[in-house]
Amino acid sequence: MFHFSRLVDLRTGPQIPRRSNLTFTDQFDNLEKHTQWGIEFVEKYTKFVKERSEIETNYAKQIRNLSKKYQPKKNSREEDESKYTFCRAFLTSLNELNDYAGQHEVIAENLTSQIITELSRYLLELKTERKTSFHDGRKAQQHIESSWKQLESCKRKFERDCKEADRAQQYFEKMDADINVTKADVEKARQQAQMRHQMASDSKGDYSSYLQKFNQEQNEHYFTVIPNIFQKLQDMEEKRIDRLGVCMKTFADVDRQVLPIVGKCLDGMTKAAESIEPTTDSKQVVESFKSGFEPPGDVDFEDYGQAMKRTVSETSLSNSREAKEAKEAKERPAGKSKGKLWPFIKNKNKLSLKLGSGPEDFSHLPPEQRRKKLQGKLDDLNKDIQKEMDQRDALTKMKDVYVKNPQMGDPASVDPRLSEIGQNIEKLQFEAQKFEGWLAEVEEKMPSKSDTNRRSGLYENQNNTTVSNNCAQDRERPLSSPDGSYTEEQNSETQVKANINPLPPTSSTPDFDDEFDDEETLPTIGTCKALYPFEGHNEGTISVAEGELLYVIEEDKGDGWTRVRRNEEEEGYVPTSYVEVFLETNAKGAMTYI
Repeated sequence: MFHFSRLVDLRTGPQIPRRSNLTFTDQFDNLEKHTQWGIEFVEKYTKFVKERSEIETNYAKQIRNLSKKYQPKKNSREEDESKYTFCRAFLTSLNELNDYAGQHEVIAENLTSQIITELSRYLLELKTERKTSFHDGRKAQQHIESSWKQLESCKRKFERDCKEADRAQQYFEKMDADINVTKADVEKARQQAQMRHQMASDSKGDYSSYLQKFNQEQNEHYFTVIPNIFQKLQDMEEKRIDRLGVCMKTFADVDRQVLPIVGKCLDGMTKAAESIEPTTDSKQVVESFKSGFEPPGDVDFEDYGQAMKRTVSETSLSNSREAKEAKEAKERPAGKSKGKLWPFIKNKNKLSLKLGSGPEDFSHLPPEQRRKKLQGKLDDLNKDIQKEMDQRDALTKMKDVYVKNPQMGDPASVDPRLSEIGQNIEKLQFEAQKFEGWLAEVEEKMPSKSDTNRRSGLYENQNNTTVSNNCAQDRERPLSSPDGSYTEEQNSETQVKANINPLPPTSSTPDFDDEFDDEETLPTIGTCKALYPFEGHNEGTISVAEGELLYVIEEDKGDGWTRVRRNEEEEGYVPTSYVEVFLETNAKGAMTYI
């Protein structure tokens, strides 16, 4: 097995210790650089995982915001949208997408807890271990270098003492050979030589002893201390690499763990898409907007000199309107009129009704839609009545218990609540009776299936029937409700601007200019309300009463006159200053007929 200790050339003996020290220092520096690069790589990988986690978090946040943005709003259309299979499928897809975003949040959380947190803690341990190992290595290196310096010092001292001993011996021999030197000087030189030899012998002993010690320390340094330090560094490096491998595997496993749930989310989207039923949705549209009116009858062939006519079935819109107007005219007191709202006016001024602003009996709706609304309201009232009755029964039982066991409560304390519930039930029952009456009235007026089956024969009989001018007049009447009412929205708020009183059909035609006789019927471009009464005696004008509502068919062209229409055969000019005009902002000059 390869070990980091093999990076050092192990030397024995004192002859080349300096070369060994240099080799150790070089390899030690290389390992220090490599381990530092390894730590930086762990930090780099940690940063990579952290950025991936942030991407997953931001992606999940954007997906959640997208799902929330397209969730159905809490408004009047929510109930209508829930009826269609494609809307429910889209809502299911949004919910599944929200769960899909949650799985990306799980990925981000697992990356943080299983990789980023673990690696951050491991980096601290790794740096501490590396710092300790290299500190021990530097300490050992300084110790061996210090020992080497002491050995060199002993060696130089031994060498110096030997040279001094040689010089002292040579001086003694010279003095001993010279006959002119006194015996005392010779003795002195001999003693000096002996002392130098003794010093050299002592230095030799010290040098030999310290050399032996240094060799032992050097052997321990290169064969024990340094290999142990390098082994620790090698273990640390292998542990670091193994930890990186585990983290990379975890990085893939974090994604793999959420794949089953992500697959379920995608399966839910697919199942929602497959649940869409076009036929059911189209039938729902028909059911939602079915009016209950029968189509008009066939148009008879007329001579060129006569006005176009058409026969109308007894349940057509115009006949129903005339019958209703006649009935209301009898029931209404004189001088009072109840304008009814009709929501089918597609005015370019966005004439419409706010939700809940229509009449209580829903008379502004077509028969079929009115029947559905009344039935729904009646069902709600019946549920409320049943709920109140259940509460009354419960309180009655409680009162009986109090009567039998007075210690549990006072029976009289329940009476106020029972009285209140009784009043609520009476009110609800009265409301239910009222709506039942309206519902019965609508169902009586709606055509039965047998009438519908006999329509073909009815049309054949009507081909030979003479139709009054009222039919043609009603056919050409501009867009309005059966009783001639309309609504208008102004100042960006939906509100009822005015109600036109029911106008009885008339076959009389006032005198008009020749230009009226030659021109085709002009489309309405708005409405107006008379501020003052105008007699209209001149030719081409029309008389109006204060507060009367008319259709505008031509604006004031600067001459102070506005052209208005009361019905299909009665129109003329009125002073512009006498009326308040409500023009359609983007009228295209075409009337819409129901």
